[in-house]
Amino acid sequence: MKSHPEYIPGFLELLTVLPEEVYNYKIAARPERRRQFEKELISQMEVALSILTACLSINELKEQVLEAFASWLRLKHGIPGSVLASHPLVLTALSSLKSEFLSEAAVNVISELIHYTAAGSSSDVSAQMPLIQVIVPQVMSLKAHLKDSSKDEEDVKAIARLFSDMGDSYVELIATGSDESMLIVNALLEVASHPEYYIAAMTFNFWHSLQVVLTKRDSYLPLGNEASIEAERKRRQDAFVPSYESLVSLVSFRVQYPQDYLDLSYEDRKEFKHTRYAVADVLIDAASVLGGDATLQILYKKLVEAVARCGNGESDEWCPAEAALFCIRAISNYVSVVEAEVMPQVMSFLPKLPQQPQLLQTVCLTIGAYSKWLDSASIGLSILPSLIDILMSGMGTSEDSAAAAALAFKHICDDCRRKLCGCLDGLFHIYHRAVTGEGSFKVSAEDSLHLVEALSMVITELPPDNAKRALEALCLPVVAPLQESVSQGPDILNKKSARELTVHIDRFAYIFRYVNHPEAVADAIQRLWPIFKAIFDLRAWDMRTMESLCRACKYAVRTSGRFMGITIGAMLEEIQGLYKQHHQPCFLYLSSEVIKIFGSDSSCASYLKNLIESLFLHTTSLLTNIQEFTARPDIADDCFLLASRCIRYCPQLFMPSEIFQPLIDCSMIGITVQHREASNSILTFLSDIFDLTNSSKGEQYLPVRDSVIIPRGASITRILIASLTGALPNSRIEPVTYTLLALTRAYGALAVEWAKESVSLIPLTAVTEVERSRFLKALSDAASGFDINNLTLPIEEMSDVCRRNRTVQEIVQGALRPLELNLTPVS
Repeated sequence: MKSHPEYIPGFLELLTVLPEEVYNYKIAARPERRRQFEKELISQMEVALSILTACLSINELKEQVLEAFASWLRLKHGIPGSVLASHPLVLTALSSLKSEFLSEAAVNVISELIHYTAAGSSSDVSAQMPLIQVIVPQVMSLKAHLKDSSKDEEDVKAIARLFSDMGDSYVELIATGSDESMLIVNALLEVASHPEYYIAAMTFNFWHSLQVVLTKRDSYLPLGNEASIEAERKRRQDAFVPSYESLVSLVSFRVQYPQDYLDLSYEDRKEFKHTRYAVADVLIDAASVLGGDATLQILYKKLVEAVARCGNGESDEWCPAEAALFCIRAISNYVSVVEAEVMPQVMSFLPKLPQQPQLLQTVCLTIGAYSKWLDSASIGLSILPSLIDILMSGMGTSEDSAAAAALAFKHICDDCRRKLCGCLDGLFHIYHRAVTGEGSFKVSAEDSLHLVEALSMVITELPPDNAKRALEALCLPVVAPLQESVSQGPDILNKKSARELTVHIDRFAYIFRYVNHPEAVADAIQRLWPIFKAIFDLRAWDMRTMESLCRACKYAVRTSGRFMGITIGAMLEEIQGLYKQHHQPCFLYLSSEVIKIFGSDSSCASYLKNLIESLFLHTTSLLTNIQEFTARPDIADDCFLLASRCIRYCPQLFMPSEIFQPLIDCSMIGITVQHREASNSILTFLSDIFDLTNSSKGEQYLPVRDSVIIPRGASITRILIASLTGALPNSRIEPVTYTLLALTRAYGALAVEWAKESVSLIPLTAVTEVERSRFLKALSDAASGFDINNLTLPIEEMSDVCRRNRTVQEIVQGALRPLELNLTPVS
């Protein structure tokens, strides 16, 4: 090579790429070959590093040499830290950090070394100490460059990356709070204070990881007794209080709206929103360490300063106040409900702030976020009227502020419901305006559901007689437009858009879901049933309206339970008849809710048996081939969800019925449907059948199950193995694996035989004998009762081998033919 120096750059490129190929999954290598390749490279590590060291003598190739070194460091090489600490390549990378122009390759090397020193267990860290002691001082010496205005931004970014890597990798060491670790923390605070957000944000993961280590109990368990644990936890958290206090001040300004916010592009606004969410997460981390009340004190000072600026007449005067409130809202879950020093002051500021739309939106959200505090505070009842006035202003200002106000109204009615029981007239006034659209409110139909939920939760607190009257009043503005639509006759009702009906029906779903008075709800649904029936009869062709109506009925059934009386019979008769004509999936979905509640009720047995047999019989006549499953995935999904519910709640009706066998045959046809939910429902149904002994009543139905499954066992196994090896997408491997292992546990050696038959169909060009054996050994272990969580790796490898390229996948699928239910082996 020395006699042909022009070849050396190409040779270095090859040395860089070789280790990268270990992690390149675009290459269709078998898992075994990939592991072998990695071992081969690691065994040649010394040779590779000695070649790279020799190439260091060529100055212009130094950057390329370091890139290649970084690539080799990514392998699990196991070179001791003491050896690397004095290695010429490491020393070259460290010395490159001091050069005027920072070497990207050197930064990559140091970054890989940092990751390597932290990759093992905590006991390995001591073995890596010689290397850590070489790296850390060199990186720390770069701290001054963070504030050097003459430094190129890319260099500052690279330095920030090294500090962030150190923080992330050594977080457990840093959490001890030693003097050395505090130097790294201070450097990370410097990075967090950088004016460029994307540089400051590099540290956010560290602050979260440090918070987790400081607060989670597991970190202190080696200390033994409770007193020692508490003492050490307090010592450590106290050590980091100043750091997290500084962090709160450093990040909170970043949520402030820019002056040109309205001129920003859609993408820039989206990015700003993400910035606010990320800062909110950092504030939550700080509150976890400092405590919510202490964090609130820091943010309150910023609010006081901001409110003082609000009277200066500047066009963007509201921005600092909005930013401070946004931060105060972010930590609401960490502020104690008994906090009595700052929160009363915060609440007293809110009515005085200008009603600028974005500020008003944040004010409303802040009121909602502190609803639990308002319920507990001694001044809560006295300030609620003024806060509700703010929410009403929010509902009338802009769509965004109306959405925030509606959400806050829901939280207040949920948490302060006992306080608000005496104010129902005022609440109904707000509700009526929002739901009917009268007046100046800008609450959308979706957001009006928050108000429906809010009133429903207050009504739940009333005594039964009062609740019944209040529920009637709640239903009145919702039922009136539906009543009018129905009374206009079939022609007009049929011409209405689904939206004109569902906007009202969805409100009933919320009422039935959140008014927790079973008898009152049962009484309401009985009175409403003629209107619901008219819509069922005339709009059964309309999927959106039917879904909305079935959802409302589902919550009525769930809340009322056995109080529903004759209405439930009428409801089921309706959907049973309509399903045969219109095949709406939601009819199956509603039936599954009924099965969950009434399945074990012997007085309903006859009726429910007729219902499920009728629904399943009709569904199996629809889903006769994979094309039908593909065309009707929602029916398949809801059908097999209903079947799983039947196994759990009424096996006595389902297992001995005539429909059980046709449903198993139907599931075999549909396993390989590409629709995710439909495929998952079928796989869950089959695994529930195989896991029948897990349910208390399941044992007695094993003979029925086995009489259907055993004759089909070989085909089911073949279809599942085909699904695993390419008939279904990669993302479906987990549920397919579970179903296959459940089958194997249920049928033991017999299932392993079925699997052997299936695997023997795959040519050896696609799967080697060793790979087959490992797969079958995993199934055999499952049959012997081993923990199935430890058996998934060989099964996943079988999947990888068969999917490694399109040709192999086609060979495997051609051999297993999952769409043929009864495959005769070719001799």
